[in-house]
Order: sequence, then C-alpha cells, then structure tokens
Amino acid sequence: MKIQANGILIVVIFLLLATSQKVTADIYQEALANPARSAADSENDKKRKPDKVLKFFGIEPGMRVFDIFAGGGYYSEILSYVVGEKGSVTLYNNQAWNNYVKKSVATRLLDNRLPNVNNYVAAPESLVELKQQYDAAIFILGMHDIYYADAKGGWPPIDKQKFLKGIHQILKPGGILGVIDANAKDGANNEIVGKTLHRADPKVLIRDLQAVGFELVGQSNMLSNENDDLISSVFEERNKYNTDRSVLKFKKK
Repeated sequence: MKIQANGILIVVIFLLLATSQKVTADIYQEALANPARSAADSENDKKRKPDKVLKFFGIEPGMRVFDIFAGGGYYSEILSYVVGEKGSVTLYNNQAWNNYVKKSVATRLLDNRLPNVNNYVAAPESLVELKQQYDAAIFILGMHDIYYADAKGGWPPIDKQKFLKGIHQILKPGGILGVIDANAKDGANNEIVGKTLHRADPKVLIRDLQAVGFELVGQSNMLSNENDDLISSVFEERNKYNTDRSVLKFKKK
C-alpha cells in the first residue's frame, strides 16, 4: 500500500507540474488572442513577437511591471493581460513622448478598459525618487533616445546615468529589465545614430546598464534580421518592425 501511495503521489506531482508549465506557456498566446485588442495591434504581432519576448524576459502573472517610454501602450496592454488582476503595469512616458502619444494612450485606457494599467508621465531623471516596488521593467525600442537631444524635434536632453540609475532603483532586488532596440553598426556613435537613425550600438547599451548595477543574464536572436543594412532609419517603410534588433535581459544585482 505504501508503494502504491507513493506512486500515486508522484503521478499527482507530475500532473501539477505539467499543468503549471502549460498555464505559464499559454498566458502569452492567450494575451495576444484577447478579443479586446485592436486589429492594428494584432497586425504587428508577427514582426514584434511579444509573446516570445515576454516569455524570454520572464514576465508572469501577479508581477508589477514598469513599461519605459511605452509610447501608445502596445506592450502595456499585452502586459496587462499577462500579469492579470493580481499584477499591475505602469505605462510610463516622459512629457516629450506624451505630447506625441497622449491621444493614443487615452483611447487605449478609455473607460477603464485596462484597470491594472496606470498612466504615468514624469521626467526621466525623477525616477530615482520613486520607491523600490517593481518586479520587472521593459524598455522597448526606446533606449537609443537617451543619447541625444533634439530641440527642434521637441526632444530634451536626458541625464542618461541618472535615468538608468532610477530604473535600477525602482526594481526590487533581483528584478528584471528587458531591453530591445534596433541595432546600428558596431562602433557607431549612439549620440549620432540615436538621433538620425533611431538605432544604437548594443555594446554601448550593455556597458551603460552594467555601469549602474545591472547584470546581463540573457540575449536572444529572435528579432535578428541579417538582411538589415544597419545604416538606414527605422522609420523607412521597409524597416517598420523589421530591423535587426537586440533582445537583452538584465537582472538587478
């Protein structure tokens, strides 16, 4: 009887583990399939692969996630469905970004359709004043913007070291930072290509994040494109969500 009981216990444990893994694996696909999403957002999924990205970053139900330079909130909405009602998402833009996307954000959050998403607008340098509270942060296609200023274009200078320290500050110990950006050629000057091409040398991104206390714990080639010339603007139609992109996973030490 004891042997039989042990066998039953092993089977039960195996089934529980299998069910848990299946649930975790399915949450990303379920988020993309949510009928509340817009057709425009869903159309971009094929090239952006947010399900694979968030799985790689380790975003799970119940997490508190900070979406940096979230723009109109494409990722924030997907995160909302992944973290669920026990989690939360902060859709963060600085004032310059907000000037461009505030109507899109207002539409996305209209009538409290994403109740676990909080819209937050503040200066990048002010993040150091926030309390340590987030399990993870994502910085998608925006880190190149911290390396330049464009007064005519309405983009102010950013104290990048203070900003990155602030991102480090708001994460809990062991918290994850997921970064994606369009690649420039090796050795490119981010202050130039950030402004002109909206790209970055990933080695510089890694260096600057390590300098404020992050550890690089993973890289993925899921968004690589060997046909990208690395010297054309990401805003060229042929490059829309089709550039060679680095996918970097960092951990707060």
